[in-house]
Order: sequence, then structure tokens, then C-alpha cells
Amino acid sequence: MFPGTEGRNPHEAYYLNIQRAREQVEKMENSGKRKLKVCVATCNRADYSKLAPIMFGMKANQDVFELEVVVLGSHLIDDYGNTFRMIEQDEFDIGSKLHTIVRGEDEAAMVESVGLALVKLPDVLQRLSPDVLIVHGDRFDALALATAAALMNIRILHLEGGEVSGTIDDSIRHAISKLAHYHACCTRSAERHLIAMCEDHSRILLAGCPSYDKLLTAHQRDDYADIIKAWLGDCVKEQDYIVALQHPVTTDIKNSIKIYELMLDALISFNKRTLILFPNIDAGSKEMVRVMRKKGIEQHPNFRAVKHVPFEQFIQLVAHAGCMIGNSSCGVREAGAFGTPVINLGTRQTGRETGENVLHVRDADTQNKIYHALELQFGKRYPGSKIYGDGNAVPRILKFLQSINLDEPLQKSFCFPAVKDCISQDIDHILETQSALAVDLGGTNLRVAIVSMVGKIVKKYTQSNPKTYEERIDLILHMCKEALADAVRLNCRVLGVGVSTGGRVNPKEGVVLHSTKLIQEWSSVDIRTPISNALHLPVWVDNDGNCAALAERKFGHGKGVENFVTIITGTGIGGGIVQHNELIHGSTFCAAELGHIMVSLDGPECMCGSRGCIEAYASGMALQREAKRLNDEDLLFTEGLSLKKEEQVSAIHLINAARLGNPKADAVLRTAGLALGVGIVNILHMVNPSMVILSGVLAAFYENPVQQIITQRALSSARDIQVLTSDLEEPALLGAASMVLDYATRRTY
Repeated sequence: MFPGTEGRNPHEAYYLNIQRAREQVEKMENSGKRKLKVCVATCNRADYSKLAPIMFGMKANQDVFELEVVVLGSHLIDDYGNTFRMIEQDEFDIGSKLHTIVRGEDEAAMVESVGLALVKLPDVLQRLSPDVLIVHGDRFDALALATAAALMNIRILHLEGGEVSGTIDDSIRHAISKLAHYHACCTRSAERHLIAMCEDHSRILLAGCPSYDKLLTAHQRDDYADIIKAWLGDCVKEQDYIVALQHPVTTDIKNSIKIYELMLDALISFNKRTLILFPNIDAGSKEMVRVMRKKGIEQHPNFRAVKHVPFEQFIQLVAHAGCMIGNSSCGVREAGAFGTPVINLGTRQTGRETGENVLHVRDADTQNKIYHALELQFGKRYPGSKIYGDGNAVPRILKFLQSINLDEPLQKSFCFPAVKDCISQDIDHILETQSALAVDLGGTNLRVAIVSMVGKIVKKYTQSNPKTYEERIDLILHMCKEALADAVRLNCRVLGVGVSTGGRVNPKEGVVLHSTKLIQEWSSVDIRTPISNALHLPVWVDNDGNCAALAERKFGHGKGVENFVTIITGTGIGGGIVQHNELIHGSTFCAAELGHIMVSLDGPECMCGSRGCIEAYASGMALQREAKRLNDEDLLFTEGLSLKKEEQVSAIHLINAARLGNPKADAVLRTAGLALGVGIVNILHMVNPSMVILSGVLAAFYENPVQQIITQRALSSARDIQVLTSDLEEPALLGAASMVLDYATRRTY
């Protein structure tokens, strides 16, 4: 906003901003120059809201710009509100109206519409012969415009390139960016994306979103209550209604229609007055409208279904809503400026930058999930964010247009990053060993290994696990980079990185959600991102117990076994469950936390904070604790067993003492074996595997006690289950590697 416009009527302030923009255009540089002929092509109600502020700016600078307006797409369709009329109401002369939409609202109709536009556009562009064509966004209509202009040697300015939203729109948006000669983007992230796409940095303007120029003043109008009444009824108050706008996802039409139906059901149950806009014209919209009509939304007393709302009024409705729901970009862009709570459903806006006002429900597969999101968001208020603009985009864009040198060569050039010279392929390259980089984060040590496709550990690196997050991440990256350098020398082609770590892990996001006290500063930690960013490799992360199960499934006793359980016995106790050849993670990723099965109501305290867990009896830490207790009471060491100087008491001393006949040590180990055996019996009764695999340093010691407890205490139908000790020396590393190697061979993980 320009100085001096504060406190003015919003309409007056907006047009004063445009006038100031005119004053900022450098007239001296343009003396003697002809006007810049700019064609603005608008395809639908959404892109007009972004293009209109620029059109007003050029209209206010008629001595510098010659504006031509072309209208096509859904603007000219009655079912979508005949929105070309609002362009006429804004007193713009429409030079050409092109009917380019082939009805059908399916994938074929979209393709045919692009083809029809390409047939009609050449005549119009040839007649208008603009210096610059301004194209917005990521619609299929815009792709036709950019294609036609590029082939006809017309310079293209693309608005809102470089953004990421997660659907076919991304592909179309990036395709337009590659055809465009100039770019006006909204965010720093979008600017970086365009640079990464090899676009010339000197032709990229970080302008902000043009709609924010109007939006940041217009939403302060005093007549918002009248607008709410006009669209929703006299009894509806501010922040006591919902705005719903859901579009089809063209790459997943069936699922997007299901989400739309679930959204409508949730809104009906939520029982709040709702303004619902018809979806856009993408493939799948016809089915969405059928769903809406089947549910009687247009006649429902709580709903007002509309095809179009003028942008200025729509701003008011969004700004003062109790909540906005759907998958429109307006929810993640414009609504953030007001702090309006937003529920974003599905994947259509995945990747968009958002403010804290947006709650994502990407897997919107139940009505209850959407209803719960409404309960969380409705009526809240968040701080406004200006991620997408500061209100000064139009002056920047007008000045940018003025800077275009029409005498420059039209052929655009790309700024490719430096790459190494190609080397001819030789026999060593052909015979490279496909490998994975495996990382194991234990309570004591941090280990990295290069692992081949057949499970051979080519080289291993070991360091003590640091106590702080920063030191740990730095050491992981240092060790991985060292391993990658060695991999080249060892003729190994690393396909990715697998990480095995203690704690509860969300493998989908690569995040450690919570860790026990064994690993400090290791909760709510994103492991995937820093490793992937530093090494430029895909990264998989899972719990160490799950990794042990994956190792057995690929390289060990579990290979070819449909149902089995792996229990890893080390510093702690963990495990993994494989059912129907799939690893079980559970709804909150704590399935197979086998070490925390309670086997006593009042047992010793566990590292997890509870009591009586298997880990509190049978883990290496628990045995070490008992060994120290016996040593303090002078009850540990017997004839033939002694403690060397500087040596610490450990679980091994306890085991050796029991073997030499120490009754106290033997009693501790019997209790530990009983606890582990009872826990495994519980597992057998719950998931009924065909095999139990004991892994880790204590596995061989526990095999016989566990088998005895199963024989004594399990149901008769579960007593014949095989209990085996793993043959794998490094189950955590091999399991971490298997996540990478299974992906490389296209197996499902």
C-alpha cells in the first residue's frame, strides 16, 4: 500500500494506489517510444481476480500501455455464471470472445478444449499482434494460450509460475513457465523453483500476488454485514457461517468425488449456514454437481449454492467466515491474509506454501475426519499472513513490463547449471554393484554401512552416538559423505539411504515422533529432510525393531515366510511384525513396540516411564542394572570371574556369573527369560505368527528359555511355533538397507 492511503475508503484507496503506480512509471524513459501493446487473456473467474488489478493499472497508464482483452474458457458458459459480464461491468473493452470449451467435463473434453482454443487463437493473436501476452496460472486454457503465443513469436509474461500444488496443475504450470519469456512470481520459494528450472534470473520478478493489492484494502469495507446478509440471509452473523469450494482433481477424479461427497455429508451434520460454490470446469465437475444435487444441497435450508460471487464480495465473505473448506487455492492463498481458518481437503494444494490458518486433511477418507476438522477450525482466528503479497504487486509488474526491451532477441535462453563432462561407459561402470547406504542409530553407537543388493556389508563405519541433536545430524552427514566417497572407489552405485533408529517413527514422513531416554534430543525430529537435502538421495526411515524384521524378510529366516515376528534384544527390546508379507506399523506407528508389553503390574521402572515392561526385565540395560546392584552388594563375582581395572560392570558379567553357578545372577536371568517368554506368548495369542525370530546380542541366550515358556504357557495351538535365533550379524543395518533395495527392485514397502 502506498503512503497516504491509510484511513481512506477502500475503493478510493485502491484506485489511488493505481494512480500512484502510474506516477511511478518512468515517463522520461518512454519519451518518443510507442505504447507497449499488452494482451491480457482471461479464462475464468479465478484468474480474472489476479489479472484485473494489472488491467486497472494499465488502464490508468494509457499513455504508456495499449490494453487488449481476450476472453475465453468458462467465462462464456452460462452454467459457470457467464462471468465475462463482470469484465464488462469493470468497463474493459473485450476485443475478442472465444468459445473454446467442449462440454463433457471429462479428460477428453479438456483435451478437445485445448485443441479448439489452438484452432481459434491464431486469428485473434495475428489480428491484435501484441508485444506481450499476459497469461496466468496453470489452467489448460492458459496452456493453449502460451502454446499459441510461443509458436507465433509473441513474448509471454507468466503470472504465478514456480509454485507447487501437487496435481496435473503442476505439470501445466511448469510447461507454461518453459514457454514464457518473463515471469512475475508471488513467493521467494516460487522464484527459487523458477531458477532451478533454468529460467533466466534477470527475467524473473518477485512481485507478490496482484489480487493482494486489492484484497488488503477491499476486505476492510464497512458494508461486509450487508454482503453476508445478501448471500446467506438476514439471520447469519459474522464468523457463524462456512464458505465451501471444492474442485475435482483431474489425476484422481474418483477419489476427489468421494471426498466431495464426504465433505457435503460432514457439512450437513455440522449444521451451520454454508455458502457453497459450484466447482470449476475441470474433468469430474459434472459428477460433483450430480452429487450435490443428489443430496439436495440447492434446496437444503442450511446451504446457498452459487455459480459465481464477484471477487470484491467474495473477499468479504471469506474474510468474515467462521471457516473455509475445500481445495481451492483461495483457501491457502487469499484466506491467509485475513487469518480465516481453512480446512484443505485432499491433495490438490499439496506443496503450496500456507499460513498457520490452514489445517490439511490430505487423507480425507471418512466423514468423521472432516467433521472433526470442522470442530477444530470453526470460529477460530489466526494472525494474518502475507506469504503471497504485500499489496504492491501491480506497480512492480507495470515497471517490469516497461523494462522489456522489444529489440532483444525473442528466442529465450536457459541458464543450465554446470555439469561434469560425460565419460564413455566402460566395463567397470556396467559392473557397478547396486547398493544402499544404511544408517543405524542405537543408544550407544552410530553406524553407517555400504550394503550390496545381496546383503553383503561392503564397508562399515562406527562412531559413538553424540548426545545432542546438532552433533548427531552433523556426524550422520559426515559419515554418509565419507561412505559415498568410498562407494565410488569400491565401484558401488548407491541408490538411496535407509535409516534405522530407536524410538517411534513415522516412516511416511521420515520423522522420529518420540524416543526413549536412550537417545537424547530425538523427539519430533525430521531425519529425512536434512539427509536428502545434503546427499541428494531418497531417504527411508523406520524404527530399529521394524528394520530387524525387514532384514529377516529380505535376507534371513523370514524370507518367503508370510507371517512372523522378530524380537531384537540389545540395549533395549524392540521388534517388528510381518503379516501377509507386509510390515505392520499401526495407526500411530507404535505397533510392535514389543519391549513395552507389560508383564507385571508392579515391576521395575522402564525407560518409557511405565513399570513392568519386558524391556525393564530383559534388555541389556536392565541386566546391567541388576549386575551393578549385585556388584554393589558384593554378590556378583564368584571364583573364576573378576573385573579388570577400569572395566565397567555389564550384562556379560551377569551372564558369565550365572554360567559359573552364581545363584543370584541365575535368578535374575531366569526372571528376564520368564518376562520375555511371557511377552512372546502374549504376541503368539494376538497375531498367531508361524515363526518367532530372536535377534540381537542376547538372542542366543534367550532362545531356550523362551521356547520353554511357550511350551509351558501358550495355548496348545501355538506351542509348535518355531523360535529361531537370527543368523544375521547386523539386522538393523541390513533392514535399513532393505528399504532402499526393495524400492530399487520395485517391491512394495
